[in-house]
Amino acid sequence: MSESTYPILQNIDSPIELRELDKDQLLPLADELRQYLIDTISSCGGHFAAGLGTVELTVALHYIFDTPEDRIVWDVGHQAYPHKVLTGRREQLATIRQTDGLHPFPVRTESEYDTFAVGHSSTSISAALGMALAAKQQGIDRHCIAVIGDGALTGGMAFEAMNHAADTDANVLVILNDNEMSISENVGGLNKYLAKLLAGRFYQRVRETGKKALHGMKPLSDFVGRAEEHMKGMLLPGTLFEELGFHYSGPIDGHDLPTLLSTLETIKQLDGPQFLHIVTRKGKGYEPAENDPIAYHGVPIFDPKDSNLPKGKKPKTYSNVFGDFLCDMAAQDERLVGITPAMREGSDMIRFSKEFPERYYDVGIAEQHAVTVSAGLACEGLKPVCAIYSTFLQRGYDQLIHDVALQNLDVLFAIDRAGLVGGDGATHNGAFDISYLRCIPNMVIMTPSDENECRQCLYTGYTYQGPAAVRYPRGMGTGVEPEKAFTPFEIGRGEIKRSGDKVAILAFGSMLKLALEVAEEIDATVADMRFVKPLDEALIQQLAAAHEQLITLEENAVMGGAGSAVNEFLLANNIHTSIQNFGLPDRFIEHGDTKDLLKRVGLTKAQIIAAIQ
Repeated sequence: MSESTYPILQNIDSPIELRELDKDQLLPLADELRQYLIDTISSCGGHFAAGLGTVELTVALHYIFDTPEDRIVWDVGHQAYPHKVLTGRREQLATIRQTDGLHPFPVRTESEYDTFAVGHSSTSISAALGMALAAKQQGIDRHCIAVIGDGALTGGMAFEAMNHAADTDANVLVILNDNEMSISENVGGLNKYLAKLLAGRFYQRVRETGKKALHGMKPLSDFVGRAEEHMKGMLLPGTLFEELGFHYSGPIDGHDLPTLLSTLETIKQLDGPQFLHIVTRKGKGYEPAENDPIAYHGVPIFDPKDSNLPKGKKPKTYSNVFGDFLCDMAAQDERLVGITPAMREGSDMIRFSKEFPERYYDVGIAEQHAVTVSAGLACEGLKPVCAIYSTFLQRGYDQLIHDVALQNLDVLFAIDRAGLVGGDGATHNGAFDISYLRCIPNMVIMTPSDENECRQCLYTGYTYQGPAAVRYPRGMGTGVEPEKAFTPFEIGRGEIKRSGDKVAILAFGSMLKLALEVAEEIDATVADMRFVKPLDEALIQQLAAAHEQLITLEENAVMGGAGSAVNEFLLANNIHTSIQNFGLPDRFIEHGDTKDLLKRVGLTKAQIIAAIQ
C-alpha cells in the first residue's frame, strides 16, 4: 500500500486506531477508503457497487460504537467490504472470493468483528435482536446494530423480527440503507413507500422548527402534538416503523458523514428499539457504478479508468438456456407465467420481463411468497415457472411441501446454481437440493448433463402435470448449443452413453462429463441417469446385473443425495452388488476456484480412479 495514496487508511489496522482519529480526519479517510475499494476490487473482482455506497456509514459506525463489544450485523454482506478493510483485513482484500482468501461475506470464523455469518437476505434484524436480548439477560450494556438494505426489507423475516422487537425494550438499532436497489431494481409497495419517505425531509424541517417555536407553550404544544400524528400519516409514512414500536429517525443523507456521526451519537444515548433511515447511492464515488449499479454489483477484473466493463462474446450459460426456453415457451403457451424472487438478472429473465411484462412477476426478496404465489397461479389453470437458486429455495421449503407438493400443483421449478458456485462460497453452494427435494411426494427431479439436455428437461417439466424441478449449475456446461425444438424426455428414463467392462458409472447431471473421462481410463460403462426421481429402476437393475461394481457420481451432498436413492433401491429389491457413492462430503464447502474445490472434495478424474475399489 502506497503511503502517499492512502496516508490515513494505511495506519488503520482496526477500529481502535480509527477511534483515535480527530473527526476532521474522517472525511479524508472515507475518500481514501472508497478509492482503495475501487483500486483493489478492479484488480481482483468481487462485489463492488454496494460497498461503495456504505463507506461513510461504515466509518461512522466503527467510530461511534465500541466494536467489537458493540455488535454490527450486516444484512447479506455485499455491503461489508469497507467493514472488512477497517477491521484488520485491508491487505487481504485482494484475495476476496479466491481459494483460501477472504470470505465473500462476513463470517464469524474470520474476524471477531464479523458478529454473524450472512449471505442470504433479511436475517440481520433477527440476529441483532437476539444479541440484544442476550445482552439484556446477561446484564451487559451493549449496542446491537442491524444494517439492512431496502431490498432485504421486502423479506417477511425482517418484519417478523421488527414485530418481535416491538414487544421488547432491547437496545437494538436497525439502520435502513436505502439505496433504492438490491441487486435488481427494487419492486413492490414497500419500495414505493420508501420513495415517499424521501419527500419527508421537508416534513422533518417543519417538525423541528415547530418544536422550537412551541417550546414552553404546553397546552398549544399538546394540541399540535395530537395534530402531528395525523399530519405525519399524510406527510411522513415513517410512522409505520413507529407503530411497530421503534423510535424512527430520518431519512438522512448516508453520505453526509458529519450528520451521520451526530445522529448516531444521539441514538446511542437512547434506550429501546431504534430505527434509522439513511439514503445512499449504490456505487457512490465511481460514476459508471452509480449509473449502472446492476452491472457493477459484482464485477470481474476491470480497468477503473475505462467507463465500460470488459465485454466480448461469452459462451451460453445454463441460465441463458433457461431464459431462451422461457421466452420460446411463452410464445407457444399463453398460460405460462414467470416468477422470480428478485433475481431477474441472475436467472436471466431480462428478455422475458421485456417481451412478456404482463406475465412476469418479480416478488422481491420473498422466496416463501414466490413459491406460494406460484401455487395460487397453478390453482387457476396457469402454468407458473418459478426461477430460483438452489440455496434460495431452501427458504421456501415449507411452502414447497405444504402449498405445492401436497396439493400436487402444476408448478415448474427452474433451480439455478445447483452444485458448487465458486466465489460465493458456502452460503450459495447448491449442495442440498437433491437431498431435500427427493423426499417430497409428487416431485419429479431432473438433472440435465449439458445445455441441450437442460432445455429438454425444462420442456419435460413444463409438460408434466404436477410439481417438477430441473436443477442446473452455475455457468456453462459442455458448450453444446441447445436445439430450439420442444422435445420432452420420457419421465424416469436414463440413457447409456458408453459401454464398458466391470464397472458402471451412474452419472447425475453435471458429473456426466467427468464420468466419461473416468470411463475412458478404466473402460467403464456410463449411464446418464437424468432423473433422480423417479429413478430409472430398470436401468439400475440392468447395470447391476451386468457389472461387478456400480459408481454413483453427483454434485450434491452424498448424504441423502442421488447415490443414496440408488442405494435404497438396491437394498429394497435385495440386489447385492458393490457400490460406491461420490459427491460432496458432509461439510460446508468454502469459497474458491471451482476446480480447486472439486479437487478438495475428491471429484477429479485421478481421485475417482484412485478411489474405485
